[in-house]
Amino acid sequence: MKVTFDLFSKISVAGADQAPLYKYLTEHPDAEIAGPVKWNFQKYLIGRDGKVIAKFGPKTMPDDPKFVEAVEKALAAKGG
Repeated sequence: MKVTFDLFSKISVAGADQAPLYKYLTEHPDAEIAGPVKWNFQKYLIGRDGKVIAKFGPKTMPDDPKFVEAVEKALAAKGG
């Protein structure tokens, strides 16, 4: 399959070789964000300013109204 977007190598989300991004997310000061990655489809919403806005569990579907609303609100926000 040929794709036209950037592909990235696999990274660890837990354990001794945990990627720095996931170390930051799992140890985030906000208790709503912090915690272990439960499964592949866990989602983190990051604002235009680079701040973590929300975390959604792996069972949250992409068309879930709360997820869509949060993404649309983040996209509408002005950020640096």
